[in-house]
Amino acid sequence: IELIYEAYESMAIKELDRVAQSTVDKYPGVMHMALVHRIGLVPVGEASVIIAVSSAHRRDAIEACWFAIDELKAKVPIWKREVYADGSEWKENVEGAEGTPHPFRRHDCCSGPRDSHSHSHAH
Repeated sequence: IELIYEAYESMAIKELDRVAQSTVDKYPGVMHMALVHRIGLVPVGEASVIIAVSSAHRRDAIEACWFAIDELKAKVPIWKREVYADGSEWKENVEGAEGTPHPFRRHDCCSGPRDSHSHSHAH
């Protein structure tokens, strides 16, 4: 029915910056990138994470997005609670922790109006 994200915000912002910087370092073709992760209530069907990458070549941008989302899920202290009609449960970011590949990825940092933080990096 709904998703609720919580974060250790000061650390999450620092880790999002680290993810952005390590992505730019790993993919020299990346010129700019931005990561956004929403915090708080996120209605089902809305984006929780947005990653934007610019590069001269699309492959560099796509690979940088894949890398960034996996790093974000593995390292950034943000937790998701899934709320159902019959209860709720906390979910682990198993994809990032296990390195499971995702078909899509995205990057600028944290949340929106109270539930968004963003960070961007230029190369």
